[in-house]
Amino acid sequence: MTETRQEADAPPGVDFVAANVETIATLHAAAERTVPRHQRAIETITGHLGRPISLYLMIAFVALWIGANIFGQASHHKQFDPPPFSLLQFILSFSALLVSTMVLITQNRQAHLAERRSHLDIQVNLIAEQKIAKLIALVEELRNDLPNVKNRVDPEAQAMTQSADPHIVAEEIRKQFDNVDILPDETDQEGRPPAAGGGI
Repeated sequence: MTETRQEADAPPGVDFVAANVETIATLHAAAERTVPRHQRAIETITGHLGRPISLYLMIAFVALWIGANIFGQASHHKQFDPPPFSLLQFILSFSALLVSTMVLITQNRQAHLAERRSHLDIQVNLIAEQKIAKLIALVEELRNDLPNVKNRVDPEAQAMTQSADPHIVAEEIRKQFDNVDILPDETDQEGRPPAAGGGI
């Protein structure tokens, strides 16, 4: 009943949720089309290695390797990697090098995508902030023009009619972070920094 009422209230032919989802999906598909095949293969391997089954398989491989060599020693058969299992250590070290490199490659592309999404969010937020400031300015003009509304000065509304300057905001953030130069563990219980000598 609620969904039917909401669908009846919505304008015909307008589905903002579906349009937004389709836009995001289109942007994601466009970004994925530019990924080279070797990059996609590395990310596929990294995705499989990040599953719990990979951990279980590695533990089973090491256990079988050690068990086969120990059993061969106990049964007087030839050992292909006797203790201290030098060949196994080489294989594990080389595998760790490959896995860490593939993870770094995957993380680099994910970081690049996250940076692009961050820039997109900033641009959308700036546009939305400018639109809101414009709406407040229009409402203030309308309030001043209406004869039946008492005309009064609203400093807060006047300040909101001006969109925020990103440069000023970034500079203010930098100043605030620069002022916080004392870590919490470097202060005593009264909030004072420790003495220079550090003596008791």
